Amino acid sequence: MHVVIMGCGRVGSTLARNLEERGHTIAVIDGNPDAFRRLGPNFGGDKVTGLGFDQSVLKSARIDEAGGFAAVSSGDNSNIISARVARETFGIDNVVARIYDPGRAEVYQRLGIPTVATVRWTADQIIRRLLPEGSEPEWRDPSGMIRIEIVVTPEPWVGHRVTQLEATGARVAFLTRLGEGLLPAADTVLQDGDELHLVMADATAERTNAAISAGPEES
Repeated sequence: MHVVIMGCGRVGSTLARNLEERGHTIAVIDGNPDAFRRLGPNFGGDKVTGLGFDQSVLKSARIDEAGGFAAVSSGDNSNIISARVARETFGIDNVVARIYDPGRAEVYQRLGIPTVATVRWTADQIIRRLLPEGSEPEWRDPSGMIRIEIVVTPEPWVGHRVTQLEATGARVAFLTRLGEGLLPAADTVLQDGDELHLVMADATAERTNAAISAGPEES
């Protein structure tokens, strides 16, 4: 797949090299030609000097052939404008923009432009490492409505089916058993040591976790 990346900072250059290593063709856009040094001598993609929201620049980067576009410059406005041009003018479905302001990121997310809110992600990662284990979810969606938690199967649930645990309001997205990922079926029985990756509504997470801690109801 051909991917166009706007911004050749640390994120853009790393993204470009990683995608190229996976066999994709890459075009990187940056207003500063010196920024392309970050790509290293072995980079084989296109280096296009200019603004990522300039249609002629995007065409030079072969946006017409692209299957994906990433706007990862240091400016929120440039990123979101470039993402919108790629999506609305050139019809690119796979578009993502890095946004530093988490409030704006949520707005654009609702408009259908996937965003990565750098500040929020970094803060969340730090918080998860500062607070006691289990205090914060493993992941929370940009709207703050859905969360994923990782829970080692509580002893009362060992020997019970996944469907019984899901009656608490959580959904088992997958589980890790003896170091390997496993997609559970309706008849999957929980074992001691299983790590459960639970999806649940953030608003009812406290009630759901309490129900899980209480164990299965006696039939």
